[in-house]
Amino acid sequence: MSLQVQNICKNYGEQKALNDISFKVGKGEIVGFLGPNGAGKSTMMKILTTYLTADSGKAYVNEFDVNTSPIEVRKSIGYVAEHNPLYREMFVKEYLSFNAEIYGVSKNRVSVVIEQIGLSSESHKIIGTLSKGYQQRVGLAAALLHDPEVLILDEPTTGLDPNQLIDIRKLIKTISYNKTILLSTHIMKEVEAICDRVIIINEGILVADKALKELRTEEEQIIEVEFDYRVEEAFLLKLPHASKAVNTAGFLYEITFLTSKDMRPTVFDFAHDNKLKTLQLSRKNKNLESLFTELTGK
Repeated sequence: MSLQVQNICKNYGEQKALNDISFKVGKGEIVGFLGPNGAGKSTMMKILTTYLTADSGKAYVNEFDVNTSPIEVRKSIGYVAEHNPLYREMFVKEYLSFNAEIYGVSKNRVSVVIEQIGLSSESHKIIGTLSKGYQQRVGLAAALLHDPEVLILDEPTTGLDPNQLIDIRKLIKTISYNKTILLSTHIMKEVEAICDRVIIINEGILVADKALKELRTEEEQIIEVEFDYRVEEAFLLKLPHASKAVNTAGFLYEITFLTSKDMRPTVFDFAHDNKLKTLQLSRKNKNLESLFTELTGK
């Protein structure tokens, strides 16, 4: 197991930042680590990277205890912080060579990582002159120099334009084939596009730990339908598997069904049998954003 977190608690005075958090992340998994601002995400990441010490509980990285084996933990982790701490006055290759020396790895590794991260055309430029997207690449390159088994990425796409975001997303997917990645972000579509699983914490408490494929196949769906005149919600609850019906605007309704079967044909036939005209009909899957809102209220 690449990451193991067991009953971690962390307080700042009277405030509980983390309250009995436990989870595991296996080798090769890409896990989205989510929560509203102040939920405790960064605190958990700092504990895993040995920047902070938990008040109680245990955490392991590649079976190394973060408290008793911090050097081995740091060797196992590549960490990209939210505010990427780069030496912006240095040249890209110069900066990476400097980091390679700190890690005690071969200078040949610098050329390998530059090629892997797509920095060849920028390697002789000053970091401060690069776009935000390329600066994020430099941070990723520095985190990969010692070929860590675990990558911890804290908001790696903050401030990127749509094209840069797509580039970094592809890059993360490319480097993930033999690494474990814990990814913190506020962009739900990012998690749905990259991750295998999602962990959500709220007010220091773990409130969800789900595989993305499980979320996509949950036996709940919402059918949005517009009729040619208003009907009573109770009338729509006569539909099989219907658990909730809400008039959202005008003659538009959202009907929740507790089944994985596509209920659009059933709704269409129901409308036809009751002499209702169907002006529009669509299925709304429960997505990560709705789950996040439901569990955190934000």
